[in-house]
Amino acid sequence: MNIDSIKNGIVIDHITAGRGMEIYRLLHLDELDCPVALIKNVQSRKMGKKDIIKVDADLHFDMTILGYVDPDVTVNVIRDGNLVEKKRIELPTRLVDVIRCKNPRCITTTEQELPHIFKLTNPEQRVYRCLYCETKAE
Repeated sequence: MNIDSIKNGIVIDHITAGRGMEIYRLLHLDELDCPVALIKNVQSRKMGKKDIIKVDADLHFDMTILGYVDPDVTVNVIRDGNLVEKKRIELPTRLVDVIRCKNPRCITTTEQELPHIFKLTNPEQRVYRCLYCETKAE
């Protein structure tokens, strides 16, 4: 398989195999009007298998989404065909409008304008809870 290199854009690398599509969906990459490549199950010496996303456009997005889905990813910034920056992602302590509360009695169900805010309550197990009702995120 041959995937062209990009001139200006980003490469999201070291995605746990099978998680690339979730990142693609949460970042709304299907709405972009530029070349986007999602490569699944790429052989990796370090990880065994991994997913990679390449976006051939100067794109700014919420890094907390990446940290929530897979905090071990790296984001490579490419300019003029060269790697200019490599960003490491961390597990975010707060998520705002990334996921929605599933509790039907949560205030976010009736108050539509309220943001869906989740806080990290257990970093080891990556548990997030709704700020308003304490429901565990799924």
